[in-house]
Amino acid sequence: MIAVADTGQKMRKPGWPFSSRPVRLAVLVLLTLITISLLSRLPAWSLLELRSFDYLSTVDDPLPPADAPVIVAIDEPSLAEMNEQWPWPRSLHARLIRQLRAAGAKAIGLDIIMAEQSSREDDAAITAAVGPDIVLAGDETLIQTPQADQLIRATPMPQLTEAGARTGIASIDLGGDGVFRNIPSYQDGFAITLAQAAGKAPGRLPAHALIQSFGPSRSYPTVSYYQALDPENFLPKDFFKDRVVFVGLSLQNAPEIDKGGADAFATPYTVHTGRLVAGVEIQATIYDNIVHRYSIELARLPVVALAILFAAILAAATVWKSTGWRTFVATVIFIGVAAALSYAGIRLGNLFVSPLGPVVAYVSVAFGQAAFDFAEERRKKKQITLAFSQYISPDLVKRLSEDPSQLKLGGERRTLSVLFSDVRGFTTIAETLKDDPEQLTGLINRLLTPLSDVVMDHAGTIDKYMGDCIMAFWNAPLDDADHALHAVAASLAMQEAIASLNRQLEIEARINGTPLHALKMGVGINTGECVVGNMGSNRRFDYSCLGDAVNLASRLEGASKNYGVALLLGEQTAKLVAGTYTVAELDRVLVKGKTLPTPVFTVLHHADAAALAAHQAFVEMKYAGKLSPDDTVFETLPQMIPELAAYYAIVRSDVSGTEG
Repeated sequence: MIAVADTGQKMRKPGWPFSSRPVRLAVLVLLTLITISLLSRLPAWSLLELRSFDYLSTVDDPLPPADAPVIVAIDEPSLAEMNEQWPWPRSLHARLIRQLRAAGAKAIGLDIIMAEQSSREDDAAITAAVGPDIVLAGDETLIQTPQADQLIRATPMPQLTEAGARTGIASIDLGGDGVFRNIPSYQDGFAITLAQAAGKAPGRLPAHALIQSFGPSRSYPTVSYYQALDPENFLPKDFFKDRVVFVGLSLQNAPEIDKGGADAFATPYTVHTGRLVAGVEIQATIYDNIVHRYSIELARLPVVALAILFAAILAAATVWKSTGWRTFVATVIFIGVAAALSYAGIRLGNLFVSPLGPVVAYVSVAFGQAAFDFAEERRKKKQITLAFSQYISPDLVKRLSEDPSQLKLGGERRTLSVLFSDVRGFTTIAETLKDDPEQLTGLINRLLTPLSDVVMDHAGTIDKYMGDCIMAFWNAPLDDADHALHAVAASLAMQEAIASLNRQLEIEARINGTPLHALKMGVGINTGECVVGNMGSNRRFDYSCLGDAVNLASRLEGASKNYGVALLLGEQTAKLVAGTYTVAELDRVLVKGKTLPTPVFTVLHHADAAALAAHQAFVEMKYAGKLSPDDTVFETLPQMIPELAAYYAIVRSDVSGTEG
């Protein structure tokens, strides 16, 4: 019999304060309120609150108002139609202003900064065109230095404002997470100035007002710039009549959030689409928020505090007697109700009360009490467990509690395209940098990072790194019908990445006055049947492949320098890519398991049919042993296919050595 261990803990007496459930719940509520008050000071908390606003404010969001502004977009069709490099001549903007006025536009805002002078004719044209109905964009930048913060404003040329044009600051606050939510507080902001030019009276802007979005990118009525230059032929009659018009960059294909874009920003709607919204459309949204009072007020501290306190007390009432599966159900219901009430506040009262604080308060109290109850039930079992732990390894207990099926080794046979890449002469470079390990590791990382990115961008699987060498394969674990094409495309992109890195290294060497360590890479690709799967021990394994096809790919990489080329392909790979790439046979090599030599190939970038035919005839003569160092073919072929000049020189040298 195993005795229960003496833990050294004293049994709680009936009078112990926290043995009372009401007291315990009161303490939980108090601790929860204190914790939330501390957490709310953290940037991460504010970010979560704003993220909840992003989701809730874009659920069933309203459409733009009936009299919403019209956007004249400087977009891809306009850039193509104008046949002008950006920035366009200001005389073109002057022509647009005249056309919009003639079409009945009430006010026009150009989200284009004209702070610097251009040609005299263009400046004269735009000066003559502007007036009180025109708002030109300005910009405000905060420059922070250890001495002081300085605001720098870029405003239109004085002659434009002297001609009657108004100035509106188009800068927006993206917040700490790079998302636009807060309506700018400038009293001379771009949108509010345009509203004034249109005869609207928005009044004073609310402090810390949040934006109400009206949909994803291109939700506003939008026409191309070139269409607005000729509305009679391209647009319906009276399209611009009595409308406020915004003019600015707005690409038809909204850039993705991870790509960024010119004058495009993340908005609350970006959480749904992953795409940015043009700055000019953001200005139109600000305009409608100001003019139609759609903006959403952020709840003040007393309102938020009351909501959190109510949630904590409600949670305490829910678990007053006991906890169990009903606690989980009640929590899920509360989260839904909290989100619904927050949403209702946005839609019905233009007020945002974040559900984060109430939800955290409810969950903390409810699950805190559940944890207490669970601990109480497990107390005696824990004492017994402590006794058993003297005889059974905790690590063994942990391993037994886990599902071992995930760790079983296994594999399958698949046709893979396998790639090996290696930097030629890297051993010499490493020897040169042996006294500077930091520079050496930095160079390796700068080399492997872009090459790895290329492999993954081309749907490849990186098997392993071996110093400066990369092994990768295609068609596992996911099926890839074009695995050979993707492997070859990756190899060519890797060469471009190496060339780009060499250009950087050359610049750095010139600046630092140090020797240039130029990198050259050899690549071998072979396609064939392999065994692929989790390989290793029960404790550690890698997803890898093996087989003769893998060995040949490695041989091809090592042999590429012997043929004066950067890339060697196996026969099967060459067959699979021949319809897309120009491949040329270079030699025949003996492969393990085969009695006849197998041909190896490379990819050519520039070679016509005549050159390929001449090259193949050359290869056949090479196989037949009919080449002589004095053959004219050694002079003509390098001119026909310059990228194989080194290969022909190597063959000529081999022929000379054979004859000698």
